[in-house]
Amino acid sequence: MKTITSLFSEERNQLQTDIDNATNIEQIVKLVQNRLDNLERIYIEKLNVAQVRLASFFLDALRQSIATLAAANYPQVDPTEQRKITNPATKFFPSRLILKVLQGLICIGILGSLFSLTKTTPGAWMAILLTALLLGLEVVLQLDLNNQQNNSMSQELLQLPQPILRVDSKVFLAHLADALNTIDLAVARVEESNKHEGDLAIEELPELLNFLQRLMGAAKLDKPQMAHELAKLLPQILMSQGINTQIYRANDPHSDRGYFDFEPSIDPDTQDHVTITPALLKGDRLIRRGRVIEPAYSSSKE
Repeated sequence: MKTITSLFSEERNQLQTDIDNATNIEQIVKLVQNRLDNLERIYIEKLNVAQVRLASFFLDALRQSIATLAAANYPQVDPTEQRKITNPATKFFPSRLILKVLQGLICIGILGSLFSLTKTTPGAWMAILLTALLLGLEVVLQLDLNNQQNNSMSQELLQLPQPILRVDSKVFLAHLADALNTIDLAVARVEESNKHEGDLAIEELPELLNFLQRLMGAAKLDKPQMAHELAKLLPQILMSQGINTQIYRANDPHSDRGYFDFEPSIDPDTQDHVTITPALLKGDRLIRRGRVIEPAYSSSKE
């Protein structure tokens, strides 16, 4: 019987390639869960009921834990917050503001001096116009500089690298292989436990051992009546282990013929069914088939 670890190893390279080619976490989660479903379908074919239940429980837990990967994501930063963080140059600092105020006061002083000269010197108007032109050029240059700074900041915002969340396929598959190996170990322990119980079943049934001792003693003493009385204790001993005995009754609808082997009677006058050995059942599971002698004509009529 192949272990789930060996089955996983056969598909590991292809799974690693598929994970590396995946574009998002949700796709990886769905990919791995589907692969686990296929492995489980093949793996449980050779297991008994107890092993199937245990393996299914562990695989369900593993699938749920893998689904938590979908919660991993990078938080998106609000555009207004980005602008506040990446565009501090657009604010006026105190030193810069003081410099602008001083420049304005100087310009006002120059213009005031020129206006005072206009009464005596007509050529002062030309100086006033040239000064006003220089002030206008300064304002235009300052506005253009602010626009260039804003454009550069906007381009930087657009060119910010977007974070990419990736899964290291080698590390992920290594941990997945460890989890599957744990499942193999648990299933193997269940199988060994069942074998161990089968080897020591009689040793762990003191009532049955006591009955066998007393029955052997009755045989040694050659006391059939004592052996007959001891035989009446057998149903009670079997009931303590959850085992029921069933006698075949031809007219009883609850008496299943599938639990018994039938042999025709050598006596042609026999008209009744005689149960030689009863069937043994534990719950709904048949443990040992019973044996019944039936009338010779039964097989021809049925």
